[in-house]
Amino acid sequence: METKILLENGTNELEVLEFVVDGNSYGINVAKIREIIPYQPITPVPNAHPSVEGIFMPRDDMITAIDLRNCLQRGQSNPGGLFIITSFNKLDIAFHVDSVIGIHRVSWVDIIKPGATVTTAEDGISTGIIKIDGKLIIILDFEKIITDINPETGLKVTEIDALGVREETSIPILIAEDSSLLRKLICDSLRKAGYDNIVKTENGEEAWEYITKCRDAGTLDDDVKLLITDIEMPLMDGHRLTKLVKSDDTTKQIPVIIFSSLVNDEMRKKGEDLGADAQLSKPEIGNLVKVIDQLLSK
Repeated sequence: METKILLENGTNELEVLEFVVDGNSYGINVAKIREIIPYQPITPVPNAHPSVEGIFMPRDDMITAIDLRNCLQRGQSNPGGLFIITSFNKLDIAFHVDSVIGIHRVSWVDIIKPGATVTTAEDGISTGIIKIDGKLIIILDFEKIITDINPETGLKVTEIDALGVREETSIPILIAEDSSLLRKLICDSLRKAGYDNIVKTENGEEAWEYITKCRDAGTLDDDVKLLITDIEMPLMDGHRLTKLVKSDDTTKQIPVIIFSSLVNDEMRKKGEDLGADAQLSKPEIGNLVKVIDQLLSK
């Protein structure tokens, strides 16, 4: 099963694939999916994490298979079912699931923040919940699942040390990032790189409200010199935020950096069409600082 992103740019919508593990419905952003294939025999890897089933080669690429049932603390999966092969953070990973239900087109406004309704083991690895036909579908945080298995796949904050000692600057930078952990890591990294005037927001809507408040008060040039935004966020995603910033004559001068695990060729084209000044994959925190330096020196 091949997947295809059909959404227009900046509509604040996403397509969610609903799948089943141990009788429960979960979701993944279709933008993360490369393909869905039937289960294939895999080769176990010695001393691997308990959630790593092993490796296999569906074509010429070697792919790691993750047992999603194990990640959700529901035991071990049996042979059979499907592999959802994903591509994000420059990694190709196969997630073993029982079955696939179908694709739902939803607005980010309709995604409920985790914690408000979920108090189970999934709470720590959920980015949101959607309610469709009376059924709750938990959207899983696949980046966190992979980072928990192998921390080396997360933000490479050690890259900041390689930049050496830098002078502090009070240039104001606005960040839109819904993950509290990533928000802290990004802010800590930027402060270490000398950028100590950071305004943090949890989604695109909050960031846009801050920008418009500064614009209306006549302080935009003093309060927002650069915007860093994730793509996947509740209420308003990063593409919608970028579109709003770049289509408004009073805000379009703000450099926008899309910093997301979803930056691949197709998503990069979307970001370019919306006017993003730069787009980086989330492990590249060192490159993020270099791009900030370049954009602010113009």
